[in-house]
Amino acid sequence: MRKEARLAFLFILPAVLLLAVIALWPVLRSVWISLYDIRLNDPAKGEVHLRYALDGEKYAQSMPLLQRVLETEAAGGKRAGEEIASLQQALSSLRGEVEADPAIASQLAEIDRLLYDFKPVPDKLKYASVPRGTAEHLEKGLEDIRLQLLRMKDEGVLLRADAAAGLAGSLQAAVIKPNFVGLKHYQRFLADSRMWQALANTSLFTLGAVTMEMLAGLLIALLMNRSFRGRGLVRAAVLIPWATPTAISAMIWHFLYDGQNGVVAKLLAEAGLISRTSVLLSTKGGAFFSIILADAWKTAPFVALLLLAGLQTISPALYEAAQMDGAGRWRQFLHVTLPCLKTTFLVTLMFRTLDAFRVFDLIYVLTGGGPANATESLSIYAYKTMFSELDFGAGSALSVLVFLCIAAICTIYIMLLGKDAVSRTGR
Repeated sequence: MRKEARLAFLFILPAVLLLAVIALWPVLRSVWISLYDIRLNDPAKGEVHLRYALDGEKYAQSMPLLQRVLETEAAGGKRAGEEIASLQQALSSLRGEVEADPAIASQLAEIDRLLYDFKPVPDKLKYASVPRGTAEHLEKGLEDIRLQLLRMKDEGVLLRADAAAGLAGSLQAAVIKPNFVGLKHYQRFLADSRMWQALANTSLFTLGAVTMEMLAGLLIALLMNRSFRGRGLVRAAVLIPWATPTAISAMIWHFLYDGQNGVVAKLLAEAGLISRTSVLLSTKGGAFFSIILADAWKTAPFVALLLLAGLQTISPALYEAAQMDGAGRWRQFLHVTLPCLKTTFLVTLMFRTLDAFRVFDLIYVLTGGGPANATESLSIYAYKTMFSELDFGAGSALSVLVFLCIAAICTIYIMLLGKDAVSRTGR
């Protein structure tokens, strides 16, 4: 028996490894990125930096230019060059401290040669690791020089004050600090009211949409399970909403909800269910109703298909026995259909809950998370943080939070399914 178990394990091992690579690697990568402050709109934080470093390309471009500007100012003769001379001396001292390391000096020389030949600087060559003390001293020294240049600009001493101060600031930006922040992104979001609002929106959408889809799907499945003429055609037609791409169906519903020409908005207004046609997309309650209805229209057929498969596994003999005992249709539904459909119902409920909780495309196309973030889900908040604000570290942290929520939901459902399987085995 042990030999057979080991052989079976060897057969499933490739599938387990493939699943680990496909499913776990993106999660681990997101966790790793969430530990760093990575911002694509900040050159100093555009990638992971574990140590203090120097942007050799920016340093090689800015340092000689700043020295030449100061030489020009010193030769201008507009005022005694004592202050400019002190700045030149301080700058030369900082440059000497940085380039005292032969490895750094050689790397900077190679970068300078590439720039002189108008060739791109490879990423491996671009950054030079420097000691923390050297990096901090360089940054502080450049800040002092920049402040003195700005003061001299206000006094009207410099001829090219803006250029000099700008070059000093550019040199400061060449100092790269480690951007490891640990769990600070998670601490920030746990205290962020917008994140909790997005979580509440996601939970409310999931509850409303899944409830409506399960009820509608069960009703459709019961109808399709009956024998009638054209049943095959009806089963195929019911799947059309589910087969429609989500972005397309969201655009269709956006036109139907439109306050001026939307058919659904006009019908609901004439029926007295809404006060005016623009309510559906301009208010929080109307927007929530809109996204839930659109999602239920699209995915209720999928629920019906799964439940129909479960209904067809129920033996007709059970209904015949219940009918012989005097049970009507309602009692047959309560005591035969629902108990036999329990496992299928839980599996379907799990699939739909997990899918609804990570909703993105429907809400993004239909409302964009509006009005005023009233329908913003966690996935949309993560997308905006990562791609609109270009804050990849914080966006990855939000993605990890979404994953943790889904993992918790999945665990609960698996426990329920496990208990159901044990109880069935016991019977």
